[in-house]
Amino acid sequence: MAHKNKHESWTEKKRRLKGHLAIGKYPRLVVFRSNKNISAQVIDDNIGSTLAAASSTDKGLQARIEKAQGKIEKSAIVGETLGEAAVSKGLSKVIFDRNGYRYHGRVKALAEGARKAGLQF
Repeated sequence: MAHKNKHESWTEKKRRLKGHLAIGKYPRLVVFRSNKNISAQVIDDNIGSTLAAASSTDKGLQARIEKAQGKIEKSAIVGETLGEAAVSKGLSKVIFDRNGYRYHGRVKALAEGARKAGLQF
């Protein structure tokens, strides 16, 4: 049996996790995490469009993000911003798609920030 590299293992894990989500019932909050930044989107899979998005690279967030102590605090700010944007568009309940990442550290901080802003999942 051939060994898989990191990327193949990650994409397989993403595919497995998506099978457990009730996609289409509610919009999906998808997280992408790189080494330096984090971004998230609320996607409606029925119409195939992004309803709200936030990223640590957004120009409007730079003033708040520069004051943050580390990447976890930056992630919480992004989560709060995304949650506020989604709630302002009338969304209250979403499905959290962690996109193959562990629910720990920055991903967890983003989720808690979104919950703090009023999203439920």
